[in-house]
Amino acid sequence: MNASTKVKHLLPAWKAFHAKTDIGPIRDEEHYHRMIDNLDALLELTGNDESHPVMGLVDIVGDLIEDYESRHHPLPTAAGIDALKFLMEQHSLKQSDLSEIGSQGVVSEILAGKRALNIRQVQALCKRFSVSADTFL
Repeated sequence: MNASTKVKHLLPAWKAFHAKTDIGPIRDEEHYHRMIDNLDALLELTGNDESHPVMGLVDIVGDLIEDYESRHHPLPTAAGIDALKFLMEQHSLKQSDLSEIGSQGVVSEILAGKRALNIRQVQALCKRFSVSADTFL
């Protein structure tokens, strides 16, 4: 059976599936929210079972949502200093707790934007927080 014949046989099933689920490329905010509801229902059904028969559908719906969000709800890019401040807050750290990147005065200058992080400091922060160097660049 060639590809054209396979698609012809698939078309009725796709139409029925799409009519019942509304799963497909996201057109607008309303459809976006319905797709999130679909994903939530699928995740509730699958639980933590990575081998569940509908995990492929979870991936597809997740990819459709991710694609729509990247085009219509992009995350703002954070500066390295903002990421460092966020991580410090999340870990309840003070400037003096970051001795691996320098004295409290050096850390203060970095957080104030008066001094840039150097490669050694970025490497130390990556190791401490288990994040990529891109986080601070």
